[in-house]
Amino acid sequence: MTSTIKVNTITTESGSTLTVGGCGKTVALASGASQTGFGRTGTVDWQTTKKTTAFTAANGEGYFVDTAASGAVTMTLPASPSVGNIVAVKDYNGNFSAANLTIGRNGSPINGGNDEDVVIDTAGASIVLVYVDATQGWVATQDDS
Repeated sequence: MTSTIKVNTITTESGSTLTVGGCGKTVALASGASQTGFGRTGTVDWQTTKKTTAFTAANGEGYFVDTAASGAVTMTLPASPSVGNIVAVKDYNGNFSAANLTIGRNGSPINGGNDEDVVIDTAGASIVLVYVDATQGWVATQDDS
């Protein structure tokens, strides 16, 4: 079986790096094709339907949480996270100081803590959590409070 790759530019390998395309160029995959090994971009897909009751977060998603109508809300982190998983949350209407958000650790540490959930009680707060490893668990990489 013979494989053929057709591209306009391939720069020779240097160490473990192979450059496809040129500076300022885009590498595109065909419709329906999948990719591996490119890593995450560090972004989340924001879910625009606000959360008003307890929910379990999913990897790669961000949530707007409204505690004004129904009171305090618990967001439970994914149960079996993988290194690089990312979850984000934002206070929808600046009400976390009156009715807070609890981030349920679901068995993994948060910022190196052992067995404590985290309570966010700062109005307007937003936080991005990335799962690093079993020791530190979910680590805040962006926190505006």
